[in-house]
Amino acid sequence: MALLAGIAVVASAVGSVTPAVDGLVLAIAGGALVANTVGVADRFRPGVALHTPLLEAGIVLLGASLSAEAVQSSGLLLVGLVTATVVSGLLFVEALSRVPFDLPTKTGSLLASGASVCGVSAAATVGGSIGVDEDQLAYVAASILLLDAVTIVVFPAVGSLLALDSTEFGVWAGLTMFSTGPVTAAGFGYDAVAGRWATLTKLLRNTFIGAVAVGYALAYAADTDSKSVAARLWSGFPTFLLGFLLLAVVANLGAFSAGQLEIISRAGDWLFALAFAGLGLEIRLEAMRDAGLKPLLVLTTYLLVVGAVALVVVTALF
Repeated sequence: MALLAGIAVVASAVGSVTPAVDGLVLAIAGGALVANTVGVADRFRPGVALHTPLLEAGIVLLGASLSAEAVQSSGLLLVGLVTATVVSGLLFVEALSRVPFDLPTKTGSLLASGASVCGVSAAATVGGSIGVDEDQLAYVAASILLLDAVTIVVFPAVGSLLALDSTEFGVWAGLTMFSTGPVTAAGFGYDAVAGRWATLTKLLRNTFIGAVAVGYALAYAADTDSKSVAARLWSGFPTFLLGFLLLAVVANLGAFSAGQLEIISRAGDWLFALAFAGLGLEIRLEAMRDAGLKPLLVLTTYLLVVGAVALVVVTALF
């Protein structure tokens, strides 16, 4: 925890004097720099591993800043876009994995769920529901994590180049990028409004994890142990979504004063800073070598095609 806090504090201090680069982006960069130079000793691993629950706690607190009016004005549209993206993404990656790249069927399913829903979390949940071995899951996870690291940098750069406004960028990143942490990081790296829209859009995608995992469990029913499927599905469900929604409801009912909302916002900012420092510490350049070429090509093709289509649709509708 001291390592995470040290990186977060330095990143925040540097970010306060360099407005062009957000402190949260610097936290990721600082973590990645440490991980790929001096490395992370084993004794730091338990603290670094806390970046996931810290991120989830930050997302829960983000619910307090969610405006019911903003969601109501584009809620059905956003749900429709997310549904279309998840369904089309699953079909596209499944077809891509089989025909041009000739990957094993279950590997294609892991890639499809990871790309379309919520990155490694979805791949792990689906992997548990269809009974894949650990090596197969690790192969897919390494590919997703590598492109997570790339998209944290590339998406904000593309958004700035195309002069996307905050809402457009946030919804686009939330629809297209893989894992929740990188989506949140890219969104807040763009600006606070983009961060909120990116997180909201990504959380809507995350809610599909249960339906997708159940669908795959049924498709591969002959190869799986039905008793273990239910437990694995619940363990993979992003339960922090419930906290996010609860706090959003409470905040929109007027339960918090302006001062309390400011405290919640600041606490959320520091939780994100700690989480992003940990996220950076998990970035490994050697993942490119470990991941192999075919899964990377499948996922890169997904990003290019789905990202381009989503960008056109989002800029036309928002």
